[in-house]
Amino acid sequence: MATLCVNIDHVATLRQARGGPEPDPVLAAMLVEQAGSSGVTLHLREDRRHVQDRDARLIRQVVQGHMNLEMAATDAMLEVALAIKPHVATLVPERRQELTTEGGLDVVGGGQSLRRAIARLREAGVTVSLFIDAEAEQIEAALQAGADEIELHTGPYAHARDRHDRRRHLDRLRQAGELARRRGLGLNAGHGLNYHNVGPVAAIEGMDELNIGHAIVSRAVFDGLGRAVAEMAALIREASA
Repeated sequence: MATLCVNIDHVATLRQARGGPEPDPVLAAMLVEQAGSSGVTLHLREDRRHVQDRDARLIRQVVQGHMNLEMAATDAMLEVALAIKPHVATLVPERRQELTTEGGLDVVGGGQSLRRAIARLREAGVTVSLFIDAEAEQIEAALQAGADEIELHTGPYAHARDRHDRRRHLDRLRQAGELARRRGLGLNAGHGLNYHNVGPVAAIEGMDELNIGHAIVSRAVFDGLGRAVAEMAALIREASA
């Protein structure tokens, strides 16, 4: 059965808009777990536009489930991750100009530097996941690079123009999930998922975890964080039961 891991980046974004201490992502991390999240996801970007090092350190100390640290596979970020030692490190592509992650990591072209980053994280006892597009060659490359898990990029599905386009992207996700399972990789997914489109992805056979943030924080503005998390977790449970 799939579980929910809440991304709290947008709580940090709101805090950074005013430059003060509130709302505190560390408190958000505790609240989302109390409401039913299996863990906490946060993206520590190189430009520190939202989540800060302090947030990552403290969340690692208070999280009761698991902490998933999204990060670029650079030497600088690797040193930060090795100091914090999250339960899971998800390697993602990162561009300074982007508003949010725009596509999957190119594992095929990642080369030895990506393999070295994965090896160092795993040697430190950190589970490594790669955020990739739903493509067979990227899944095979993730396996060869030494990843433990993959996270399928659901953006094309979530932002599909019409029902036909959405069905096509969902089929790609299902096929990619089947291949990942056959190859022994843990299967996660995320990006752009919301209360209206999460069900079919949660129902993909073998789906372990869905990483969702923006939709939950947006709902929380009106309904409160606890209720927003609980509702999303219930939708995922029902769809993947």
